[in-house]
Amino acid sequence: MKSMLLAGFLSLCASVALAETRTYDLTISQVQSTIGGKAVPKIAVNGSIPGPVLRFTEGDEAVIRVTNALKEPTSVHWHGLLLPGLMDGAPGFNGFKGIAPGETFTYRFPIRQSGTYWYHSHSLGQEADGLYAGIVIDPKRPDPIQADRDYVVLLSDYHQDSAARIQANLKKSSEYYQYKRRTVGDLFKDTREQGVGKALKSAGEWGRMRMLPTDLSDVTGYRFLVNGLTTEQNWTGLFKPGERVRLRLVNASAMTMYDVRIPGLKMTVVAADGRPVEPLEVDEFRFGNAETYDVIVTPTEDRAYTLAAESIDREGFAIGNLAPREGMKGEIPTHRPRAVLKMGDMNMDVMMRDDPNMDMTNMDHSSGWAETGAPEGTVVLDYADLKSLTPHEDTREPTRFIKVVLGGNMERYIWTINGRTFAPEDGIQLAYNERVRLIYVNETMMAHPLHLHGMFVQLENGQEAARLPDKHTVIVPPGQTVSVLLSANEPGDWPYHCHLMFHMQSGMMTTLRVAKPESGFVPPAAEPQDDHSQHGEGHHAHH
Repeated sequence: MKSMLLAGFLSLCASVALAETRTYDLTISQVQSTIGGKAVPKIAVNGSIPGPVLRFTEGDEAVIRVTNALKEPTSVHWHGLLLPGLMDGAPGFNGFKGIAPGETFTYRFPIRQSGTYWYHSHSLGQEADGLYAGIVIDPKRPDPIQADRDYVVLLSDYHQDSAARIQANLKKSSEYYQYKRRTVGDLFKDTREQGVGKALKSAGEWGRMRMLPTDLSDVTGYRFLVNGLTTEQNWTGLFKPGERVRLRLVNASAMTMYDVRIPGLKMTVVAADGRPVEPLEVDEFRFGNAETYDVIVTPTEDRAYTLAAESIDREGFAIGNLAPREGMKGEIPTHRPRAVLKMGDMNMDVMMRDDPNMDMTNMDHSSGWAETGAPEGTVVLDYADLKSLTPHEDTREPTRFIKVVLGGNMERYIWTINGRTFAPEDGIQLAYNERVRLIYVNETMMAHPLHLHGMFVQLENGQEAARLPDKHTVIVPPGQTVSVLLSANEPGDWPYHCHLMFHMQSGMMTTLRVAKPESGFVPPAAEPQDDHSQHGEGHHAHH
């Protein structure tokens, strides 16, 4: 027995000896940015947008001193990291009050995971104004993902208007930034293609719902950046032909989802939201706000390859290059047609509930949002294809089903969860270690990337229970239902919100409370699960 204790003690000593304390000093300040030719105030970390990439090794102790040089409170949230609630960095949660002007707050927490993550402000619209950057955590064991080169590729959307101005404009009119309206010409085109009767019928249906089939995004006028650089500034990842190149893609955009491709190269997806997945070869993938994907590419030719992230509203590209030498550029692809929403992107139950006279039985129920415009034969990543590389330990059946309904009112520009805008006293209460199924019901015609702080959910995508992929952010397509499983094993009050910046700021956020083990909280009895089959189980759909 003594020998076992001694061995355990020595093992603990070795573990402690290997752990390092990695310290960073970050200063948040206002800068003048000239992207687009006009100097506008933005927010930088250590003087740059994006801020510096923070690098750790699993097992490290992170010590990050953040100094606020702004004239307003700030904060930094460590997106996707498992940590104590106070260190999560969301003001108003877990006793964290934000960082007042002129003050320094020291974040200190153990690094309990590996992978690709990012950090950003959780105060006002500061994330949209530039406060974001990547995090790379190496595993303490040999990395199962081997590569000759390794790059963080952080996508962002840059606007001349400040986040505060955009929010105010959207409150004046949700269509303030809508320039892609259907025209009389579109109606004539539909008439030629579909016939007069069908074209007029379709126009009438959209009119009755007071919606636009071109409503793919709330905000236009963005410039799209790769690691803070425009297309002309040409971010370049160097390679030698034949090398394996790891790209750690982070979508740090405030309001933009992308379709990502590298013409001429297959991408092997090896991690999603920081978690390793079984390698999956694709030609492109749809990239939701706040998600991360790690891919491996192997360029073999002595030429530049274009990394093209095309916004789903087809307003533009974030363009970078993989090249054997600096200064080389690949060909910029042409824009694909803008997707047009269809009746299948509506939540039929809600529409008929709100208007009993509306008969949707003979409408086209296919989804326009899911259409990427990719050529036939293109392999597009589907959530259903993601499979955890390693098996989960917790595969218990859930004991409760909790509905999370995503709603909104475009006329007032408010966005809701379970019918309410964010209020600190509201939320979802879970017992410690409770296993629940969260059922996301999207009653709107926009996709919402739903993000949970402090924990991962397992996406129910049809894979076996032990291999469901972990996600910290899940795209819930328009009109669809998606379900995830959660083991509530991180006590605290965790923000739970849409990661479209102005949806969150307009109310689409709530709190998921996990009781402490000693609290004795007893969850309510399980409720019967609704049948969501009528409006489609979105977890098998393109996301």
